Amino acid sequence: MMNYFSLFLRVLISGMLLLSFVAGCSSPSTDEPLLFTSKRPAAEAEPPVKQVPADVLAAQRAFTAVSKQVTPSVVNISTVGRRKLVRPMPDLPPFFDDFFGGPQVRQNRSLGSGFIISRDGFIVTNEHVIRDAESIQVKLSSNKVYQAKVVGGDPKTDIAVIKIEASDLPVSVLGDSDRIEVGQWAIAIGNPFGLEHSMTVGVISATGRSNVGIETIENFIQTDASINPGNSGGPLLNIHGEVVGINTAIVAAGQGIGFAIPTSMAKPIIAQLVDKGSVTRAWLGVGIRPVAVNEGSRFGLKSDEGALITELAPGGPAERGGLQPDDLLVEFGGSPVKDPSHLQRLVAEARIGKPVQVRVLRSGRPLVLTMVPGNADDARPLRSSGQGRLSR
Repeated sequence: MMNYFSLFLRVLISGMLLLSFVAGCSSPSTDEPLLFTSKRPAAEAEPPVKQVPADVLAAQRAFTAVSKQVTPSVVNISTVGRRKLVRPMPDLPPFFDDFFGGPQVRQNRSLGSGFIISRDGFIVTNEHVIRDAESIQVKLSSNKVYQAKVVGGDPKTDIAVIKIEASDLPVSVLGDSDRIEVGQWAIAIGNPFGLEHSMTVGVISATGRSNVGIETIENFIQTDASINPGNSGGPLLNIHGEVVGINTAIVAAGQGIGFAIPTSMAKPIIAQLVDKGSVTRAWLGVGIRPVAVNEGSRFGLKSDEGALITELAPGGPAERGGLQPDDLLVEFGGSPVKDPSHLQRLVAEARIGKPVQVRVLRSGRPLVLTMVPGNADDARPLRSSGQGRLSR
């Protein structure tokens, strides 16, 4: 009997302790209020910062406006291509390919971006985005998907134009990249890592970047707006929503170093690609090299700018115009020549058959000569002296 009575007391005491614990959990002490005691819903609580500077709000509204206005004209591009694999033992006779089932190829998939430049479906992107593509798929911000065809590409500047069969499309506005300045806002919209229509913001870090080693002809805008794989071919915008560059490359070893092709350089190339599917450039017919450190003093200069002529194409525009090996070319068409890469770009942008004045230093004496740039398709071999590393 006592055992049953003891058991009953233990159960009773345990129940009372449990009730006390539950009551303590459900009824908070008046000394320590709960975190949410306000009767006002959380969504209606006062913001932590009530007075935001007007210029900050204005900048925010500007970015939002750019996104709303420009995103519809930015497209996502996905390609499928086939690439022949390198033979593991290249010295083996070709008939071994038959033994292993023919040349080995691998399907290649890539993602990129682009922007619409005409209501009937012409789209600008990077040439490397669509290179060797067997099929190209374009997705609009409306989620409509189209098959695209290549209109033309220019590997030397990494610019390409593709076309979809559509009408009444939203169009990007091409701005004047010559008017941008370091420190101005830079906005990138694209498809980084497949994350559709992502927008990033930074500033113009530098202009006129060359000798980067990315393309044959370089004149890049540098920006710290985040550019990642998949952004290639998308637009770099100013605060007005105008396209001032084509996002092209990044420095993989660093952060915040991206490059875009300026529209001032891209516009004539895009026009030629749309018109005839290829690009024809001017040709001077010279071999050139940089001026070595402190070599400028040999020509009476305080700097080492310019391009030193090392060789000439027989009968080419430069030879006909009177240029000679060891001339230092310091000005082309009124533009001072910084280095061989800069001269390459100036010649490439010159009009074929239109006379242009060049200024050179020959044995320390300044000379002004007149050249008539020829067609690069008719370029002739240089009379090599073994000194030149670049030729145009």
